[in-house]
Amino acid sequence: MSNRAARRLGAVIVPAVALLFASGALAQAKKPRAVFKETAHNFGKVKQGDVVNHEFVFKNEGDAPLVIDRVETTCGCTAALVSDQKIPPGKEGKIKTTFDTRGYSGKMTRYIYLVSKNAENERTELSLTVDIEVPPSARIDVDKYNVDMGLSLEGETPSAKIVIKSMGERELKVEMAHENVKFFSGGRPLASPLFLPSGESREVELRFPSQSRTGALRDYVLIKSNDPVRSTLSVYVSRYVITRKELQELFDKYRSVLKDRN
Repeated sequence: MSNRAARRLGAVIVPAVALLFASGALAQAKKPRAVFKETAHNFGKVKQGDVVNHEFVFKNEGDAPLVIDRVETTCGCTAALVSDQKIPPGKEGKIKTTFDTRGYSGKMTRYIYLVSKNAENERTELSLTVDIEVPPSARIDVDKYNVDMGLSLEGETPSAKIVIKSMGERELKVEMAHENVKFFSGGRPLASPLFLPSGESREVELRFPSQSRTGALRDYVLIKSNDPVRSTLSVYVSRYVITRKELQELFDKYRSVLKDRN
């Protein structure tokens, strides 16, 4: 090939290659980009039980449509996309968030994540901060929520004891419910409702009536109170009831074992 022909070929190839690279770079540059007006919001002080809301606004400042895949949240907070799932360049989208403060106290932060399919940053973190003030209230605590009464004999009246504590600043009002169980305190029938001043506790005896049922028995005793956070609790009580015949059979079966130990 002559020098003249080579120069002509180079004059054609070099611009073509440059155009190819330029078009590739241009294609790569076309990306969506979600830009938020804010990525964190502080509600400040709120009262426990309040439900607070906030909208995060973002804009697609890229040059391709932004496709939203999903919105994720941490517990205690809900969030939903309230705009189109596909955001054209230059248009805005919105995420509405809601935080229910019931059952929470103090300062806390919850996180929301915007997940997109094709943006430069496919996962954007947002945050909500709130300082929850708890007004003076009653608060209940129980020393045990599961009671295993073991083995009992048919016809007996088994009983179990639990301790109810008043842990709040206000007087605790308690009512206990079960269709068969009788409630006692200090050997006497328990007055209903039971009132416990702040800081005090009371031992309550649960007496189960004799029943014809045998085998594994399970009951739930409901405890209702004026605790605004835990207004209803349940105590799970289990026992195994055998007949006198079954007891005799067990005794006969293990009589020799008992003798050897003695």
